[in-house]
Amino acid sequence: MGMDFTENLPMVDSFVARLDPADRAVLLAAGAVRSFPANTTLLHQGDLSSHVIILLTGLVKVSVTTASGYETMLALCGPGELLGELAAVTGDPRSASVHTLQSTSAWLITAERFVDLLHQRPSIAVALAKDLAHRLRGSDLHRVRYGAHSVHQRLAAQLLDLAERHGVAGPSGTTIGIPLSQRELASSVGASREAAARFLRDLRERDVLVTLRRKYVIRRPEVLRSIARSVYNDTEGLC
Repeated sequence: MGMDFTENLPMVDSFVARLDPADRAVLLAAGAVRSFPANTTLLHQGDLSSHVIILLTGLVKVSVTTASGYETMLALCGPGELLGELAAVTGDPRSASVHTLQSTSAWLITAERFVDLLHQRPSIAVALAKDLAHRLRGSDLHRVRYGAHSVHQRLAAQLLDLAERHGVAGPSGTTIGIPLSQRELASSVGASREAAARFLRDLRERDVLVTLRRKYVIRRPEVLRSIARSVYNDTEGLC
């Protein structure tokens, strides 16, 4: 194919970053590139697996919807990250849905071919194990944040994390450059939309934050850092 989509992409700690060049070439040769517009569902919770996805460009959210209809956002994933691998390996229905937040391109590999490669090339399986371990540590971090800190502290820490990873600096502050509703922001830290709305209103009144449609501009990050300080102190050794 003569193509290396990994060049110049931010993939620190991603699955693709853990592959050596030979394994990367073999894995990519097993699939094909597809492009998707924003607001497209790539994987459906409850479906049986037919393929795995390696993101090339764009950003997606991973979410779970309860029987009552409440959606919880579990993660945001970007270039180099692998999706759908658990269902492919176990044969169980998918545990979460994946939706594009931006125009996204991805490498699709059939579940059967992906599992074959894990058997044929143990080094790919080791890279997958390392990737899963990294995500498990991230889940532990989130559980500590949920159990030990208030909604305000969790939301402040999440806003700072989003600004660090996806922020665009400008004259009026740092804009979080991904479209997230208040409901999605709230669900990402296990809070209600009402609690998040009250906190965001307080931040607006203090000129800490400007909220636009599905967009947030952080004007005074030092205030958020002060609110979130105990979150980072308590979780420093977990990451």
